[in-house]
Amino acid sequence: MALQLLPGLRDQVAASDEPLMTAAHLAIAGNIIDLGAKSGLHEDEVHEALLHSTEKPLEGDIEVFRSEVAKAKRILYLADNCGEIVFDTLLIEQLGPQRVTLVVRGMPIINDATREDAITAGLDQIVPILGNGSDVPGTLLEDCSEEFRKTFDSADLIVSKGQGNLETLSHCGKNIFFLLKVKCPVVAESVGLPVGSHVLRHGRNFS
Repeated sequence: MALQLLPGLRDQVAASDEPLMTAAHLAIAGNIIDLGAKSGLHEDEVHEALLHSTEKPLEGDIEVFRSEVAKAKRILYLADNCGEIVFDTLLIEQLGPQRVTLVVRGMPIINDATREDAITAGLDQIVPILGNGSDVPGTLLEDCSEEFRKTFDSADLIVSKGQGNLETLSHCGKNIFFLLKVKCPVVAESVGLPVGSHVLRHGRNFS
């Protein structure tokens, strides 16, 4: 289903006056596909989230994000869930695939994205894919592989999707932006925004 939506969403990004931010909106809207937060998600809910994604304000450090993207040479993109990884394609295309390495979970956990999911979405055709060596539903650095940690340390910009990555990396000290849909009161309190908000926030605001 997600792959079938991609051509139309790509046209939407191309027609936008702000293609980078439209792609970010759609990538965040795809974050609704999270069985850890909600089971029994219906296809119509995904359609609805994508249809109205750009009507929601994108809360956070928008201009800083644009600036950091413009000057970055090595971008690490931390994926979240397997279904939404298709919509991450839109943002990766705007970031510039030649600069991006996509990171997935080292092993299946809940419905988090793995290498197989990224290949199914066709992302192996445009970016290198790196497993983080861990089955934690987030990015717990001490549990990740040495290869991943070296890549993480050498990146000059990190784009991090989802609540799990926020909860594990919010104080990592890197040049990192968290993109997520707020799905629970605990995260809502952490970001200071209501449940349902679309957030793009720099990590320095959590240090």
